[in-house]
Amino acid sequence: MTSQPLINADRLWTRLMALAEIGATPAGGVNRQALSDGEIAAWRRVIGWAREAGLTPSTDAAGNLFLTLAGRDGAAPPFLLGSHLDSQPTGGKFDGAAGVMAALEAAISLAERGDRPVRDVIVVAWMNEEGSRFAPGMMGSEAFTGERDMAAIRTARDADGVSVGEALDRLHQAFPDVPHRMLGFAVGSYLELHIEQGPLLEAAACTIGVVTGIQGKKTFQVLIEGEEGHAGTLAQQERRDALAAFARMAAALHAEIGGIDADIKFTIGRVAAVPNAPSVVPSRVVFSIDLRHPDNAVLDAAGAQISVLCREYAPPCAVTLTPLVDAPSNAFDPRLRASIAEASRQQGHTSMAILSAAGHDARHLAKICPAAMIFIPCRDGASHVEHEWAEPDHVAAGASVLATVLREVAFETQSFAAGGHEKG
Repeated sequence: MTSQPLINADRLWTRLMALAEIGATPAGGVNRQALSDGEIAAWRRVIGWAREAGLTPSTDAAGNLFLTLAGRDGAAPPFLLGSHLDSQPTGGKFDGAAGVMAALEAAISLAERGDRPVRDVIVVAWMNEEGSRFAPGMMGSEAFTGERDMAAIRTARDADGVSVGEALDRLHQAFPDVPHRMLGFAVGSYLELHIEQGPLLEAAACTIGVVTGIQGKKTFQVLIEGEEGHAGTLAQQERRDALAAFARMAAALHAEIGGIDADIKFTIGRVAAVPNAPSVVPSRVVFSIDLRHPDNAVLDAAGAQISVLCREYAPPCAVTLTPLVDAPSNAFDPRLRASIAEASRQQGHTSMAILSAAGHDARHLAKICPAAMIFIPCRDGASHVEHEWAEPDHVAAGASVLATVLREVAFETQSFAAGGHEKG
């Protein structure tokens, strides 16, 4: 067991609950979507806490927030740690926010000890991880790692027609004193704490999940185009009913793709019909597909089959399938994973290896530097819901493990990458 706490657990919990007040919903959750007034307010509060401790804020063209504890060697690749501050419309207090606040607490506790690390320690809050207001998600980390073009990101619009570019400009105007840095600077390593968003840790009565990697994900937008008609006069055999075509497709997709094996995750989460009137045959349907699997070969085959099925069941309507996200499964850095497991053991926490079923920004960072994740349990595995909950002791345990790995990496005289970087 460690003789001295590496973090202030009470301060961490108090600040996490204070952050949850921004965008709080009547049911106890959080609605703090990307680049909204709520996220601007969250930035203001988090930047205030960081500045009090001597950390320096900065941002980039993608609206990522960086809070830097300066190291002794400015040329050494920095250690990034964090997550995201945006939420689902009916999200919880912990998804994303716990990772940012744990990272901030670890960095502040390090600064308070007066121990100046060799390399910069940078707490990061990535822009639009959730993808609830602007699709697709993880725009900030994808822009940072060069996987998505910034010009294309700025053109995406929300349901009200507001573009990412307009919202980004508004965010930056709210912080004229926060300097901008280049998009996509060199990183030594990256670490992210997150609630599991699943039931495995709780079921195993385990406090720390050592994340082995993230299962692969593909998303699509499907457009079905038919023709409007009068519900009372147009014969069934003459109809080009876009909603009927959707019903055929959805049934076939759930049966064929959803039944591939026990590990497949197939979801149609959003459907919009036009004109959406009770007595008009729908002329247009747009729907989303979310497909996940840990085996990239299975994921690719399923993705190809989706296209086949959509075209098979569309007639007499037309269909257009637009891929949005294509993220293969990845494996996290073995040395960082070993450090997480050892820190857990030293602090007396139970730990287990676990694959992430949900996507995270760490997926993209793992392509440019050694990266890893720490999971903590959440009640009933529930997330993206207002009753999402993590116990204070679990939040503190995860943050303490993160702080231990932080100290190990931040004080190394050579880059952590020298120990080996595993790509999936």
